[in-house]
Amino acid sequence: FLQDGSKQRQARKKTVSFSSMPSDRKMNSTAACMAFMMEGCEMKKVRSNSRMYNRYFLLDPDMRWLRWEPSKKDSEKAKLEIKSIKEVRLGKKTPVLRSNGLSDQFPDECAFSIIYGDNYESLDLVASTADVVSTWVMGLRYLVSYGRHMVGVVEPSQPSVRTSWIGSMFELADPERKGHIDLFRATQIIKGLNPGMRESRIELKFKELQKAKDCYGEGIDLDIFVEAYCELCTRPEIFFLLVQFSSNKVYLDSKDLMLFVEVEQGVEGVTEEMCREIVCKYEPSTEGRDNGYLSIDGFTHYLLSSECHIFDPQHKHVCQDMTQPLSHYYINSSHNASLLEDHYWGSSDLSSYVRALRMGCRSLEVVVWDGVDCEPVVYVRSSVASQLAFCKVLDVINQYAFESSEYPLILCLVTHCSVPQQRVMAQHLKKILGDKLHIEPPNMEDHYLPSPEKLKGKILIKGKSLPSGSQDSEGEVTDEEEGFEMSRRMMGGDDKDQLNGIGCKRLRLCKELSDLVTLCKSVQFHDFETSKREQKHWEICSFNEVDANRFANEFPEDFVSYNNGQNLPKPRGSAAKGDVVEPYIYVEIHGIPADCAEQRTKTVSQNGDNPIFDESFEFQINLPELAALRFVVLDDDYIGDEFIGQYTIPFECLLPGYRHVPLQSLTGEFLPNTTLFVHVAITNRRGGGKAHKRGLSVRKGRKAREYTSTKTTGIRVVDELFRASTQPLREATDLRENVQNAMVSFKELCGLTPAANMKQCILTVSSWLMNSERAQRVTVDLSGAYPCMEAHGPVPELLRKVLTAYDTMIQTSRTLIESADGVYSKLTQAQRAGLDFHEDLHRIGAREGLKGRKLQKAMESYAWNITVLKGQADLLKHAKGEAVDTLRQIHCAAHSCGLAKNGASTSPASPLMPPHARPLHTIHETEPDNTTLH
Repeated sequence: FLQDGSKQRQARKKTVSFSSMPSDRKMNSTAACMAFMMEGCEMKKVRSNSRMYNRYFLLDPDMRWLRWEPSKKDSEKAKLEIKSIKEVRLGKKTPVLRSNGLSDQFPDECAFSIIYGDNYESLDLVASTADVVSTWVMGLRYLVSYGRHMVGVVEPSQPSVRTSWIGSMFELADPERKGHIDLFRATQIIKGLNPGMRESRIELKFKELQKAKDCYGEGIDLDIFVEAYCELCTRPEIFFLLVQFSSNKVYLDSKDLMLFVEVEQGVEGVTEEMCREIVCKYEPSTEGRDNGYLSIDGFTHYLLSSECHIFDPQHKHVCQDMTQPLSHYYINSSHNASLLEDHYWGSSDLSSYVRALRMGCRSLEVVVWDGVDCEPVVYVRSSVASQLAFCKVLDVINQYAFESSEYPLILCLVTHCSVPQQRVMAQHLKKILGDKLHIEPPNMEDHYLPSPEKLKGKILIKGKSLPSGSQDSEGEVTDEEEGFEMSRRMMGGDDKDQLNGIGCKRLRLCKELSDLVTLCKSVQFHDFETSKREQKHWEICSFNEVDANRFANEFPEDFVSYNNGQNLPKPRGSAAKGDVVEPYIYVEIHGIPADCAEQRTKTVSQNGDNPIFDESFEFQINLPELAALRFVVLDDDYIGDEFIGQYTIPFECLLPGYRHVPLQSLTGEFLPNTTLFVHVAITNRRGGGKAHKRGLSVRKGRKAREYTSTKTTGIRVVDELFRASTQPLREATDLRENVQNAMVSFKELCGLTPAANMKQCILTVSSWLMNSERAQRVTVDLSGAYPCMEAHGPVPELLRKVLTAYDTMIQTSRTLIESADGVYSKLTQAQRAGLDFHEDLHRIGAREGLKGRKLQKAMESYAWNITVLKGQADLLKHAKGEAVDTLRQIHCAAHSCGLAKNGASTSPASPLMPPHARPLHTIHETEPDNTTLH
């Protein structure tokens, strides 16, 4: 159970960041960056001894030198020639900035480094804001890759692809060629090209430009129209990104786009033809489409498209194994599904059920009461004024039950009806739902529930039922209502008839309704020991939040093993506010307790149209299968922060790279033209292991490693079996972590974070070689299964270290790939052998004198050991897959970057893989069932 942190947030101290760069000064062109750099600004210069000195940095007017002052050095020495710069790194990506003494003194986004000279020395700088860093990084990268050949040419003399296209839009609105159009028409054109922009903002920009040019009140001419469009519609963060990948810093050609899509977005098998299709689809200008250029506007359209959505489209369809027992899955549930709003003030409405089912809910709560004329009605106590006919609710459920998913739907009936109206309920259920209603009783010989695959298209009823074999037409059952405590407080009830925090009373139940409860019978919870001993696999216990939290704190192991994850909190209600929005964002991780975390951005003042946060957050995820990422956007207000929008996505559905996040309202509808632009980097995606702290090396030698081990059960024959698995467990850890450490070393030497992919590393090496004044040649030999990176002739010391680290990474990957099968086999064999004891473990333990708490502890240790063996085997399987994928990335990147050795016999589409690179197959064992729905 997850708690909404909104109440705690209200008491937190507000955090507001102030920028030294005026908020209205947008860097939307290369010329703007150059002008800012020539004016100069103060930054901190970081020395190798970790000391920082304030210096004023500026670019010479001829754009050939970077200077800083004051300095103890001679003024002619306190400078850096632009043509000596090899690379400009964003963030803490040099040994100096990663040092322990500095890593926590400033945020990652406020640091950058200039790598220069034949020995690849670094000038490490810290700016006051991320905006200043972005401006310097973009400007210097422009000069390094483009300005060296055309130092004096910042803006082309001919109209750019973009300005030509904007001019054509203006000409269409000026058919009489007057040379100007009225303010209303100009505003509507820009509004049509950017639907999310407010008209008042567009009009204000036109008036500002007219006033600056002493033509206020006149028509809008072409120059003002182009300038207004560029200032309003250029998103600096996307412009910086374009400049980073563009070979001419004006637009992306097919090769530029190929690198971006393959390296940053993680798309495999990218071809120039695919990139030309992207240009044709998203580039607005005819000139750009004809020549295969993607301008800043086309690039923006592409990044806003579904192709760059944060949600992996493969997960829009079920991609998990759906053949396991139903109790092995987490189920998307809707509590109080009939309510339009919250539990206290919401009214009941049929559309709430439609929305819940269309959003993929597979478990709906239906609270039924006696109605007039013997017709049961549905409502929650607080919404008694808005009652829904039970039969109408069933009609809606019957119509929409399987629109979004073909897997079983569970109706959680909370019955407060008299016996006569219960019989009416049963009749409606059978008549309206028909063959969809699951009525087959559970098989007493089975130990598990049927799988979702077997229950496709079926509706299961969860509720109370009479004892099996009962022939009476009605009987009495206990009625524990989940959430009773909240209802009791609302209705002013007393504390009597309370058991374990759950309301407990007696209810008369008719046989007709009881017989419809088959695989989801609600039973009363007594304690964990009783449930383990007596609860059947088709029986379910419900916990309210108070009890769930208490059990999780007092009996964590029992609670986790009995019933796990996952209830996303509801955002707070939004309220109307004026045009002034001061947004900030909470980024939250929900999952197991060890993974739950949240971080907050700064507040962006007076800017709700295009706020730029420029902040990086890092989270450690231990169990990605149960983790969800949530973005919550709030408006910073003195009285109380107000909800703007939110988006929640399962971690496993995340796509890496530059992505847009569509924001949703309180009720789940997507907000038009409202998105967050984020960059996602995931390290060890499916390989387990802990994420690395940014800038800090967490490599551990064998002596410092913490090895996962099995626990002693106290049952001799079982302990001997698990003890034999100690060595393969250590071997599996060493194989994984040796590769992980080698990869981190290689990435850090390339000036990248551990989250970088191998394509980015190869691209970095390639850029070093291209920007070098001296002839340096490095190739990647792809003729063998394990690509070898070779230097031809002398290379600088840093590049030599990179080559050595690369070789270590390849060798450890080879060891992993070629040894994984044997270690995996030992782990899975031990797991199979351990599972053979499952049925008789209780009897064997009792025979060896274990009883009570000792026997229970033995059972828990046994379950832990089975889980450890399976988990470590899976981690090894994923690590091998990642190692093979690394080789494939190297192969593709070497071709893309032109580093492939002449005569390489394989193509990017069919790389030569090692003979041991076949996938490891997971054994399909039968695991003990917790007899509860997850």
